[in-house]
Amino acid sequence: MNKPYRLPSPFEIETGTVLLHEPAWAREGELRASLLDESYSKPFVIDDGKSRFLYFNVRLMQSEMSLKAPDDLVIRYTQKMMAFLLFLPRPKRIVLIGLGGGSLIKFCYRRMLGTQLTAVELDPEVIAFRDTFMVPPDDGRLQILEADGATFMESTDKGIDALLVDAFDRTGFAPALANRQFFENAFAKLSGNGVLVINLAGEKESYAGLIGEVMHVFDDQVIVISVPDDGNHVLYAFKERHFEPRWRWLHNYAKELRAKFGLDFPAFVQKMERSSKLGLARREAVRGR
Repeated sequence: MNKPYRLPSPFEIETGTVLLHEPAWAREGELRASLLDESYSKPFVIDDGKSRFLYFNVRLMQSEMSLKAPDDLVIRYTQKMMAFLLFLPRPKRIVLIGLGGGSLIKFCYRRMLGTQLTAVELDPEVIAFRDTFMVPPDDGRLQILEADGATFMESTDKGIDALLVDAFDRTGFAPALANRQFFENAFAKLSGNGVLVINLAGEKESYAGLIGEVMHVFDDQVIVISVPDDGNHVLYAFKERHFEPRWRWLHNYAKELRAKFGLDFPAFVQKMERSSKLGLARREAVRGR
């Protein structure tokens, strides 16, 4: 794969080097101008020497990777998406819709050696940065597909244990995934105790109504927690019939998971229990009508 085109960052705050998928003969001045006026149509990366960041535009940072620890989950919401492990400790098959900088897929790949992993990404320009973000090559248990997430869910086999949705375009949550048909397909393709996890970010209008649709399909077995650090919410929907979390047991189990994965599972379960008992998912669903 060709090395990315490099130029000094033209942005005042985001300093470092910008990495672009452009030919070597591209004009630096024109690229700088298009980045600054946000007419540049492709994703790009900023490398500040400590981290690499994936952007769709400078106001919408998609991913962050620490160069010292490239397989760690740096952004708080990605850590909270992994809270599904509290309920599904040994997933055999995980599907991620929306690759981004590959943080979630790398974390799972390095730490869940017995799990089949598929990442589905619509934008080939995002996939083209997989080497920049040190995403391992496809092998017997990792596959990265260039495809539409909604179309993939229609045709894929049943038996997904965890479906992680972290899919955005320049305006917010991918509209093709914010509808009942997609959630019904997701429900059908999940295993018997499978979990759907969705990162909700950006303007709330971009995912208004989505929470209510998920609650309808998953028979109200939905927990939504906030991620104040990032301004996001994370939604968990559970296919298991008569889903009744054993919170006291989960608080103890969270300590084991923290030791194994290095994430703050005790804080995650505390927040999930509080949200569940306060009915925050229903509140957000009503607000989205």
